[in-house]
Amino acid sequence: MPKNRVLSTRVLLICAAVGVATGLVLAAAGYLSIPVSAGVPVLYGLVLGSHVLPGIIAQSLLRVPGVAIISHVLAALVSSAFAPAWVMRYIGTALLIGAIQEGITALGRYKHWGMGRFLTSAVIIGVILAVPIGFAVDLGQFAPWARVVYLAMFVIGPVVWTFVGVRIGNALRRAGVVTR
Repeated sequence: MPKNRVLSTRVLLICAAVGVATGLVLAAAGYLSIPVSAGVPVLYGLVLGSHVLPGIIAQSLLRVPGVAIISHVLAALVSSAFAPAWVMRYIGTALLIGAIQEGITALGRYKHWGMGRFLTSAVIIGVILAVPIGFAVDLGQFAPWARVVYLAMFVIGPVVWTFVGVRIGNALRRAGVVTR
C-alpha cells in the first residue's frame, strides 16, 4: 500500500467486509453469552474473546494503521443491528479492544506483524477484560478452582481467537485479497 493512500477506498472496503463478517460472528457470540453465562460461566471468557476478531483479521490482512479500530466499529454496528439493546456494549467493547490493538501496533510503529505482537495484544486485552468483569460477577461466589478457570479463560479466549483471526487474515492475504 502506498504511504499516502493508507486508507484508500480499497482498504476501507476490505475493513467493511471484515466488519460485516465479524459483526455477524459477534452478534452470535452475544446471544451465546447468555446461556454460557447462566450455564457454564467459567467459559464466558472464551465467548467474549471472540471480540478480538475484527481488528486481528484486519491488521494481519492489511498491515496498515487504523484498520483495527475501523473494522471493530463496523463490526459493532453490524452486531448492534441484530441486538439493538446491546449497542453500547458492542460499541464500547469495539472501541476498547480496537484501541488496544492499534496502540500495541503503534508502539512498534506499524512495522511488526508477527504472531508475538498479536499475542501480546490478546493477553493485554484478556487481563483488561478480566479485572472489571471479575469484580462485576463477584468471583467469591465460585469455588477456588472455578475462579482460576474463569479468569484464565479471559486470557485464553482472546489468545485462541487471535490465532483464528491471524489464520483467517493470512489465508485472505495468500488468496490475493491484498496485493502490493
